[in-house]
Amino acid sequence: MDEGGVVARVVDTAVRDRAASWLARAGARLATLAQLADPSCIPEPRRNALRSVGADQPHAANLFRVHWYNGRSRAGCAATPVCLVAPPELTGVRSPILIVLGCFFPMIGAHKVLAAYGCLVSYLVSGRFDPSQYRIVWPSTGNYCRGGVAISRILGCRSLAVLPAGMSEERFEWLRAWVARPEDIVRTPGSESNVKEIFDKCAELARDPANLVLNQFAEFGNYLAHYACTGPAMACAFDAFRAGRCNLRLAAFVAASGSAGTLAAGDYLKEKHGTRIVAVEASECPTLLRNGFGEHNIQGIGDKHVPYIHNVMNTDIITGVSDRGTGALDLLFNSQTGLDYLSSRRHVDAETIAGLKYLGLSGIANLVAAVKTAKRLELGDGDVLVTVATDSAALYGSERQKFLATRYPDGFDAVSAGEVFGQHLLGAVDNDVLELTHHERSRIFNLGYYTWVEQQGVPVAEFERRRDQGFWRGLREAVPTLDALIGEFNARAGFGEDC
Repeated sequence: MDEGGVVARVVDTAVRDRAASWLARAGARLATLAQLADPSCIPEPRRNALRSVGADQPHAANLFRVHWYNGRSRAGCAATPVCLVAPPELTGVRSPILIVLGCFFPMIGAHKVLAAYGCLVSYLVSGRFDPSQYRIVWPSTGNYCRGGVAISRILGCRSLAVLPAGMSEERFEWLRAWVARPEDIVRTPGSESNVKEIFDKCAELARDPANLVLNQFAEFGNYLAHYACTGPAMACAFDAFRAGRCNLRLAAFVAASGSAGTLAAGDYLKEKHGTRIVAVEASECPTLLRNGFGEHNIQGIGDKHVPYIHNVMNTDIITGVSDRGTGALDLLFNSQTGLDYLSSRRHVDAETIAGLKYLGLSGIANLVAAVKTAKRLELGDGDVLVTVATDSAALYGSERQKFLATRYPDGFDAVSAGEVFGQHLLGAVDNDVLELTHHERSRIFNLGYYTWVEQQGVPVAEFERRRDQGFWRGLREAVPTLDALIGEFNARAGFGEDC
């Protein structure tokens, strides 16, 4: 089955073998999706090799850290994914909200490195990418391109990061330290809301046959990596939370739309638990909610289009969150004034207080969306919502200072903290929450036509077949075959099964 870059066969044996030889020289054995879904399956020599390798080193061993089970020290594996449980004192709702933390992923401190790996690995093992001849283009609003650059550096591949010029300075600081040359960072106009400008630049770069564009919004390797790895990780986090507790159900999985890769975990959870799937977007740019447009600064979620890999017809709810709220809560969660308020006035426990720094802007948006979803569905204390924090607050210090200077030029005091908490958490209401009927799902699906058929040239028949859940089931069935190809590739590279 050939879908969006996922090719479950070897297309060119000679290219595959050259790529295997290239990775052998780099000492880069590829991890299977099964190993990243369950790190206990990783061969013991691989796990031993990680003990002497730092999580932020561009080292081949770190390909086996591209999973949700890195512990807080990022040195070893945890039994369950690290998560923050948002209590009622913080959220104002009775339902527990589990926020699974992506900041413990290697090299970039964000789970988008998994998406980058998922997009590239099929090209390598099927003989469609020769690292000695081609350059990879990683289009992104920040984290995906950082993940792609990290993996490219490990493999010794040339790469380009394409991202909007208005993204956080911390993203560019990281990129400058990791790319081979300054010109490998390509800035496109605008910021978070300007995804089309990224696509336009990639179309220009794709005219050079030496460039391979791995567009996370359209590569089904992104979808498969999250279905096969993130879905089971979310289920594991829920199982660990409900251990010893009776009558808990996984009511909803909440994730920002972004490239829609992470939403694939919802497909897994719906199969396993009957979980509702909630897609989040900025209220200032209500594309899924109302065919709308606009500007916002919830960095990492993208908008103004429907990602090609979004299984729209299986999505249950769309929830809009304001970027004004996420910016204000980011300040609340990362200032001593805000933390003192939450502790002394709202009686939020110390463990939760300590964990708030692990939530980046999109993670905060997901938290607020979970609160709004719980209110709309009138969920109770037996209903658990699971969401993710792609990255941590460490990537947004520069944005926080801008927000503080603009919104609180006279300083952020306890009164301000109370206002932020009251308005954006305790006072969050279920506006911009749309429960999807078949008609609404079809509307959103149809909206994707203008991006993918008219702008990107996808044939109508290929676009249309994604309506059918049979398409997605068939796609997911490619995972074992893809893993088998990874095994064959490693063997060609001279890596034994137990090394």
